[in-house]
Parts: sequence; structure tokens; C-alpha cells
Amino acid sequence: MSNVFIAFQANEESRPVIEAIVSDNPRAVVTHPTGLVKVDAPDRLTIRRSTIEEQTGRPYDLQQLHINLVTLSGHIDEDDDQLTLSWKH
Repeated sequence: MSNVFIAFQANEESRPVIEAIVSDNPRAVVTHPTGLVKVDAPDRLTIRRSTIEEQTGRPYDLQQLHINLVTLSGHIDEDDDQLTLSWKH
């Protein structure tokens, strides 16, 4: 089992995204390195547009993730509704 991760700038724009990630990925672990918020998860992590919209109360384009994205690790599978990081075996 290998972890995937995604890290964002620690700011107010990232907060609802991180809350949505944690809501959809119960095995996710959030850490706060200086100036960042990093979310690790074993094997797979999924970010759903609909969950972010529930957090923000407004429409959300997943491409907005890239504004505050610092780094990520894992294979990316992305469409208009979700972004999934995983390690394919």
C-alpha cells in the first residue's frame, strides 16, 4: 500500500476544498507543513466537484484547484466532476 497526496497553499480559498476532500476520503490524513495543507491517503484520494459545491454553496469548476495547488503525488484521473489520485498496479 502506497500513499497518494495533494498539497495546497494554506489560505481561505483552499479551506472548503480540503474539507470536501476529508469528507469524501475518511482515511485521509491532513498535516500542516509551513504555509501548506497536505492531504495524504492510502492508495486513492478522490476530489468531487459536488462536495466542494456543498461546502461553498456555489458552482465550482475543478480547474480552480490548480490556483492553490502546490504539489501532488499519484496517477491523475480527472474529468469535470472529479479528480482521483491513485497508484495503479
